[in-house]
Amino acid sequence: MSAARSIPPHELPAHDVIVVGSGGAGLTAALALAEKLRVLVLAKGELTGGSTAWAQGGIAAVLDAGDTFEDHIRDTMVAGAGLNRIETVEYVIERAPHAIDRLVQLGVPFNTEGEHLHLTREGGHSHRRIVHVADATGWAVQSALLTAAQNHPNITLLPGRACIDLITGRHEERYSGSGRVWGVYALNEQTGKVEAHTAKATILATGGAGRVYQFSTAPRGATGDGIAMAWRAGARVGNMEMMQFHPTCLYNLEVKNFLITEAVRGEGGHLINPRTGKRFMDFYDPERLELAPRDVVARAIDSEIKRFGLDYVHLDISHQPADFVREHFPNIYEKLIGLGIDMTTQPIPVVPAQHYTCGGIVIDLNGRTDLPGLYAAGECTESGLHGANRLASNSLLECFVFGEAAAADILARWDSFDAPPPVRPWDESRVTDSDEEVVIKQNWTEIRRFMWNYVGIVRTTKRLERAAHRIKLLTDEIEDYYGHFRVSTDLIELRNLLQCADLIVRSALARHESRGLHYTLDYPKTLPQPRDTVLVP
Repeated sequence: MSAARSIPPHELPAHDVIVVGSGGAGLTAALALAEKLRVLVLAKGELTGGSTAWAQGGIAAVLDAGDTFEDHIRDTMVAGAGLNRIETVEYVIERAPHAIDRLVQLGVPFNTEGEHLHLTREGGHSHRRIVHVADATGWAVQSALLTAAQNHPNITLLPGRACIDLITGRHEERYSGSGRVWGVYALNEQTGKVEAHTAKATILATGGAGRVYQFSTAPRGATGDGIAMAWRAGARVGNMEMMQFHPTCLYNLEVKNFLITEAVRGEGGHLINPRTGKRFMDFYDPERLELAPRDVVARAIDSEIKRFGLDYVHLDISHQPADFVREHFPNIYEKLIGLGIDMTTQPIPVVPAQHYTCGGIVIDLNGRTDLPGLYAAGECTESGLHGANRLASNSLLECFVFGEAAAADILARWDSFDAPPPVRPWDESRVTDSDEEVVIKQNWTEIRRFMWNYVGIVRTTKRLERAAHRIKLLTDEIEDYYGHFRVSTDLIELRNLLQCADLIVRSALARHESRGLHYTLDYPKTLPQPRDTVLVP
């Protein structure tokens, strides 16, 4: 896959819309907009560095004769513990078959069975409805979208741009308090210079905030950049306490963040306590067993590890035929063989790890945020689809549906958008190069460790208050550092990580119940009326 040429800002063609993020949501929006408008796509690091490329499982859609929209809607609402917005759930699920058709047209080589797409089943789903490309769906989707974007004359791809802050009315040469968004300030990672990119409309498709935790399946760049930027600019965020922990991440001291897909359990994998040698899910959820929703399975594994003093539990699919296992999970099989584990004859050591950010920037069905000119799509948003827990394989689906929705709204309202006014350049007159990079590393490590220990799978008010205290001390330290030194990608990410940690802890302290992914020993019951946690800047 060829990388896009790095183009200096003065050589850039004029563009109408800026998309921040080159994953499923960002590229879907860019391709839809490019039919009529000129689009600039900014990406931190490589164009393939986002979470889309890492998605193993697949995309949920009603395509089977025995399945219905109503069943998919119900499964999504059950997994989301009633916190989902029903109109969003209906909107997304009814558009799922169209999203799959569009990807087929782009050349995504989904697995087939005869003339039909092969459908697998994952935890929380009542039917087989997951379309997939073996166990590497995300990479196939990312490749197809990126190829289409690279070949489109109206799309300019600009990697190596770490966005710092949104450009709003406050940055206009003639100051305005309107809150209107005109683009972004972005660090050119090659030159070290900060560029101002302006456009009539901006879409944030920056992914989640998984790297706020010590153990996460998210890629290195999942530092909540879009969520933090939108919050600082004045947009509301919702349900940030709803952090999904994937039950089964490979436990290996050399290999970090390798996910063992949900589909291994969907195809018959058993969870076993390595000390007792027994399956344990019948103790926690006797009806659904290993196919219970992710929050239930993650808490069960967490409980077994703590009760028995284990480092990990076993996920075992070795009772299935060896050819079946190799055919269904070729990438996982190859990876594990390289580590000395044969999953056709041996169990896989697994632990829970942060996996998905269910909260984020509050958006409506058109992908609009609270700020004029700013849209958002994908994991950086709180659209109302996931509620208190994401149903497996609804995430890529959300990217495609809301990427298209944001593009459609921009196109429909295009004539009403003003041209960007002159904005002030980035001010570096009072900063110097840092001589203390160790501060960034130390603070990054500290945030991830206390978030894992205090704001993890099982929470208490005391633990949350300890985390809040640490955040307060670190905020002063990091803001002082940010004010004195030139920005680097590491510093931008650290600032955003801390901002997201603060939003997660504040949201968790505000929810006096246990619901879905938020489980607290101080409020173990679920309140009768579901209510979103919405923070206002």
